[in-house]
Amino acid sequence: MPKFLIQAAYTSEGAKGVLKEGGAGRRAAVERVVAGLGGTVEAMYFSFGEDDLVCILDFPDPVAMAAAALTVKASGALHTRATPLLTLDEVDEATRRQVDFRPPGA
Repeated sequence: MPKFLIQAAYTSEGAKGVLKEGGAGRRAAVERVVAGLGGTVEAMYFSFGEDDLVCILDFPDPVAMAAAALTVKASGALHTRATPLLTLDEVDEATRRQVDFRPPGA
């Protein structure tokens, strides 16, 4: 299953929700969304700084990740970034593929 790194920053309204229901409540909400799309939560951490929340999620495909991202962003409660994560085997496979590329000006 494809993995995604999620980095999120709560808006003031989102932070109020965390204060009201706590971290466990947010974990349950994230698990419900991800499981509803056929995925799993591998890890979930709250953090300080630019990001308030970091997750590693498994989804059956990128379309499921996009569905989750669009729904969450539309709520206005947090701003998110999703980064696809590749396994070592996937990177090794990528290095073996031939790419026909010409740099600009060459």
